[in-house]
Amino acid sequence: MTSYLVTGATGFVGVRLVERLLRRATCERVFVLVRPGSRAKFDELAQRWPQAERVWPVSGDLISPGLGLAEDDLARLSGVEHVVHLGASYDLTAGEPAARAANVDGTRHVVDLATQLGAKLHHVSSVAVAGEHSGPFTEDDFDLGQRFGSPYHSTKFEAERVVRESAGVHWQVYRPGAIVGDSRTGEMDKIDGPYYFFGALAELSRLPAALPLAGADLGTTNLVPVDWVADALDRLVHNDFLPGRTFHLTAPGGQPLTSVYNALAAAAGAPKIAVTAPVPVPVRALAKLPGLGKVLGVPPEVLPHMAFSASFDRSNTDRALSDLPTPEFGEYADRLWRFWKRHLDPDRARRPRAGLRGRRIVITGASSGIGRATALQVAKLGAVPLLVARRAEELESVREEIVHEGGQAHVYPCDLTDTESVRATVKRMLSDHEGIDMLVNNAGRSIRRGVLNSVDRLHDYERTMAINYFGAVRLVLALLPHMTSRRFGHVVNVSTQGVQLATPRYSAYLASKAALDMFSRVVASETVADGVTFSTVHMGLVRTPMSQATSAYDRLPAATPEEGARLVVRALTRRPKRVGSPIGALAQAAYAVTPKAVDRAMHLLYRLMPEAPRRTP
Repeated sequence: MTSYLVTGATGFVGVRLVERLLRRATCERVFVLVRPGSRAKFDELAQRWPQAERVWPVSGDLISPGLGLAEDDLARLSGVEHVVHLGASYDLTAGEPAARAANVDGTRHVVDLATQLGAKLHHVSSVAVAGEHSGPFTEDDFDLGQRFGSPYHSTKFEAERVVRESAGVHWQVYRPGAIVGDSRTGEMDKIDGPYYFFGALAELSRLPAALPLAGADLGTTNLVPVDWVADALDRLVHNDFLPGRTFHLTAPGGQPLTSVYNALAAAAGAPKIAVTAPVPVPVRALAKLPGLGKVLGVPPEVLPHMAFSASFDRSNTDRALSDLPTPEFGEYADRLWRFWKRHLDPDRARRPRAGLRGRRIVITGASSGIGRATALQVAKLGAVPLLVARRAEELESVREEIVHEGGQAHVYPCDLTDTESVRATVKRMLSDHEGIDMLVNNAGRSIRRGVLNSVDRLHDYERTMAINYFGAVRLVLALLPHMTSRRFGHVVNVSTQGVQLATPRYSAYLASKAALDMFSRVVASETVADGVTFSTVHMGLVRTPMSQATSAYDRLPAATPEEGARLVVRALTRRPKRVGSPIGALAQAAYAVTPKAVDRAMHLLYRLMPEAPRRTP
């Protein structure tokens, strides 16, 4: 029976290698080095491993001497036969100190432990050790006087040197090419390497696919899928061990960048490169063009390393893995593209959809009136309303009605006037759902009272501001980081036509709504590039529990909650800046031209409609 210690086991390659080790009948135990801060990630990933009870986490850190292992953990490792070192910093944008600590110092600590345990060391290096070498680079080559274009490349070289110069341990070295997603599922864990260019390709897919493009010969890259790399490592770790050998886990001959582009363009429905200029254009020279990285959405540290100047011989690998063919990039490019588009595309949330289907929409004041009607209508359109109000029982009633009609809804009782309540509610929402797309700020309260009757009632203004303004602002501020991170979000504020009319006796109510209108107008100008937009619905009089409390409204024409909700749905689907009525727009225009005349007209209305007592429940 065999025991292993794996560093980097929670990484993209590591989690797949551990899975393969566990499937071996001779596997007794797999110890994995886990940083204290990564324990939750380990617990989550362990669920995909077969017989996960044979995986033992040991707490430690690559950058700590002795890997920071406790004495009892070190004792448990005494029977380990193979140390597989995958842990490293693979970030091309990382600075020298961080890259050196993880890659060089970390490797030195792993070598020391493997020596102490008397275990065989399997060091996963990278073809980055070839640096800027031009021409053939064999598995026996190492230091050919090459230069390095980034801390990542130089520290991977130095890490391999540490292994090669270690006298007390038997080692093998594996140098993968640029690792991309799974060739069968397309699965990838982050935007890295060639994936930085997928956004630009998505923009090109807007052009007719039949449009022929002219391109330049930018050289050759070397892409290998993660499942093949994990399979190769699993086999090579268990081959007839001859110390001191190196294996290039690369695609035979590499891939011209133009062929990589065309394979992905076919998957994306983008135009292909039909004509290539006969004169090669060095990638490093192209990378010096000012602003090119920003246009393509690629970090400047990554752009010069699109292509390899070295070509990688893989004689040892071919002999050892003759029955494990390397998948051709064109065979699985479409799977990489589909996975990226569905799971990694930063703009996937803002991608056009059919109406509101699948959108998760937070609706406040959803227990009655316009909020309830809006929830019912968006659910019928295929959206998933997240119902927010203080009274849980009434929200449950709305949810049951939606479910009865075949829809989905979720209930989140919340006091919008309490900051901690809002924070806790948003935290629950983000935990329960992959993403929140839209917010309808509908909850509110109204007070009809003239200013002269409010001189000793400052609390009237404070109460309306607490829910109508500050409550809405709390939710916007809580959700804004999430929306900007997804590069999509839409906020609909249910305001009132009274803001445009300046209706007398509503100074507290209208001031709170006007404050929210201006807040949203300012925020909307700041979040254009983040994909977060705002709509304001200047709602006319609607027969709701809030309006029915005032008897003065009884003789006035009013819309039903369902009619009011249709305006909100229009704001959600079309995302205009404003939704309102011609009366409101005309009132605004009139005040801009003749403000004193409008004041006199409103004063007449003030005198004709005196203060009316509120109905008692």
